[in-house]
Amino acid sequence: MALETLDVRSEGSVLFAAITAPPMNLLGPELVRDLISLIQTAEADGDVRVLVFSSADPDYFISHVDVTQIARYRAEAAKLVGEPSIGLLFRRLAESPLVSIAQIEGRVRGAGSEFVLGCDMRFAARESALFCQFEQAFGAIPGAGGVQHLTRLMGRARALEVMLSAQDYDAELAERYGWINRALPAAELPDFVDALAHRIAGFPAAAHIMLKDRVNAITLASVEEFRRDSDLFAQGMTTPEGASRTKSAMQRGFQTRDAEIDLPGMLATLTEPVNEPRSEP
Repeated sequence: MALETLDVRSEGSVLFAAITAPPMNLLGPELVRDLISLIQTAEADGDVRVLVFSSADPDYFISHVDVTQIARYRAEAAKLVGEPSIGLLFRRLAESPLVSIAQIEGRVRGAGSEFVLGCDMRFAARESALFCQFEQAFGAIPGAGGVQHLTRLMGRARALEVMLSAQDYDAELAERYGWINRALPAAELPDFVDALAHRIAGFPAAAHIMLKDRVNAITLASVEEFRRDSDLFAQGMTTPEGASRTKSAMQRGFQTRDAEIDLPGMLATLTEPVNEPRSEP
């Protein structure tokens, strides 16, 4: 399977997909397009039972959406789910007959976090994985499932903490809060996920579908709730304050690899004047 932003390999009934969207794995139209192609192809292949997502970039799993390409990536999502919503695309992954596992190293923020929350399981490298829902810094709410998943996983108080704070949470704290299944040493993570994926793939596919259907009936929010969050995210990002904060973030290097190493630190300065370089006399 030749895809621009995913490096895919097959091992029996397990499909491994490493995200390769330099310079920092932004979720843009190309990555959305390739995710849809992967899901459709894997579901059509009766032999594939488990999807494992990882990143070829040790510093970024999925950084967040490309805010300069919102209309384009939403149009790509509509090709699978019928509506311009990546939230519904991620929900579609949760409903898939395939079992999906996120093997996380590096930063996973905003819609990147919402993507892994749409996966059935999440395992992260203790030394490098960082999680963040930073939409509040722009005057918006998570619009692709973060509100729905995190509240159910963490409970009200912790979900409010992580979303209102717009801070990074390391893998150990994410595990304690319920954001992920487990935090593991980076050296052990690939072998653990590989063994789990193959073990699951060895069991009957019909049982996977039955179990996911019953668990989703208890835990997966409705299409209407996802749609409402998506609408509220769009509203927040297009208010004068949201537009002003986005412009301020871009001036500070938002969506550049080096500036986002400490994204929460940068977001705390959005209302401060940008330091212009001095001109030489």
